Amino acid sequence: MTPTRPAFPAPDHDHERCAADGLLHAERICGERSQRLTPIRRHVLQALLASHKPLGAYEIIDALAEAMPRPAPITVYRALDFLMANGLVHRIESRNAYLACAHDHDAAALVAFLICERCGSVGEIPALAVAQSLNSAARASGFAPKLSVVEITGTCAHCQAPK
Repeated sequence: MTPTRPAFPAPDHDHERCAADGLLHAERICGERSQRLTPIRRHVLQALLASHKPLGAYEIIDALAEAMPRPAPITVYRALDFLMANGLVHRIESRNAYLACAHDHDAAALVAFLICERCGSVGEIPALAVAQSLNSAARASGFAPKLSVVEITGTCAHCQAPK
């Protein structure tokens, strides 16, 4: 993940450019991995790139149904599985929702999600040290960790700023 990229983009950032960059990133990753960014995968990703807020699968279906025939849930879930496997989408466990990711890391990268309780945006920061510490503590107690997700709720800097 690029350290100079802010966890939360400014509210007045050029979101069209942001979404376009996210799509270019996905095309590059799929090309490098000889994976196909099929039309439905592209549409699902574009629905997620439409904002920095996570969407549930049925919210994605509703968004897609505005521009195309309503896709079956299994079709969207398969697209989400592909996008997650390629590090292009993250699942926000506490929200049972998905978030587009345009950072350069694979699906196994350890990140923490910063979830703003005011605006609903989700930021992403590196969390290797935190995840390693939690996994070590779990193993020390005889537990075999399988999945470690760090989600932190609070208020983003943009929502804290005086208005």
